[in-house]
Amino acid sequence: MYVYSNKPPKRGWQTFLTIIATALITIGAVKIIPYTIGVNANDEDKEKDSNVEKLSLEVSGDKAKQDEKSFVEIIQDNMPSVVGVSVLKPDGDGILDLELTEKWGIGTGVILSTKGYILTNQHLASRINGSVTITLDDGEEVRGRTIWSEANLDLAIVKIDEKLDLLPIKLGDSEICNIGEEVIAIGNPLGLEFQKSVTKGVISGLNRTLKVEDTTSTVVMENLIQTDASINTGNSGGPLINQNGEVIGINTVKITSAEGIGFAVPINIIKPILNKLESDGIFEEAYLGIFAYDSEIVPYLDKNIDTNHGIYVATVTQGTPAQKAGLQVGDIILSVDGFEINKMIELRAYLYEKEPGDKIELNVLRRNSENNISVTLGKR
Repeated sequence: MYVYSNKPPKRGWQTFLTIIATALITIGAVKIIPYTIGVNANDEDKEKDSNVEKLSLEVSGDKAKQDEKSFVEIIQDNMPSVVGVSVLKPDGDGILDLELTEKWGIGTGVILSTKGYILTNQHLASRINGSVTITLDDGEEVRGRTIWSEANLDLAIVKIDEKLDLLPIKLGDSEICNIGEEVIAIGNPLGLEFQKSVTKGVISGLNRTLKVEDTTSTVVMENLIQTDASINTGNSGGPLINQNGEVIGINTVKITSAEGIGFAVPINIIKPILNKLESDGIFEEAYLGIFAYDSEIVPYLDKNIDTNHGIYVATVTQGTPAQKAGLQVGDIILSVDGFEINKMIELRAYLYEKEPGDKIELNVLRRNSENNISVTLGKR
């Protein structure tokens, strides 16, 4: 049993000296150890850990700033290549008409070349050789004319004076887009008073098909890029830009009954046309005379067709090369000149590289039997 007492025990001199010696050794140890392996070492470790953590935070902060700066740089680099597009509708009564603003079609375009080629939407600049007003980055307004347009792509090319100091936009590859990839849209929503507004979002979907109807016609647009970047009236014809600062699409339409659903036409389709304009100064479109649905839609159109690739011929225009060669509604075009075709836009891109008068060989599936059909392309 332990008994607590506040009286000091009696000890001899030997015991006393032993206690003093032990105390001195202990004090010495306390003085020595902190400077060797004790307190100082722990402080150094803590300081190192603190420095590492601080450095990590600084690096993370710097990276965030770098990412933010990169988007700012992308926007600044592309702004000079984005233009305003204004087209006066034919029913305008005159320059003093109080309702004149309602008769202007106002949107956006991008500079494709130093030679003065501007890409915009067909629904803005549809009339071939029609007059178009282009507002450049510095505010200068110049006149241009539409030299090419395609309703099923909602794309048009306007030509302006190549002597102007023009900065072409950088074209990307729309075939390597990924869902979830961040994108930027630049345009003139609600008119030129909000010109060059910037919105940011992601690619929400690829290869979308959309039926667009107006009072006079119905257009089926395919292979569209879907994005949740805000697209409003006036954004039409503006660029959809990826994280590398490259245009991957041209903004075209949005779903008005839903939020955050907009669409852009893939930029690759315009490249063969631009190449011909750059080299020859003229683009004569080789014409086939059909419209077809992509392969993924075929099972919904005809369940009796046993194929997982090709495009379904939905219309054949009378008097065209396609009709003269014997193509029929319901045919499945499997390949052209040996190249497999699964999308209408792929056939368009291939034909854009051809000239009127060129011959192509189509491999066609009809009633589950394959046939080869030779077609001499016409001029559109």
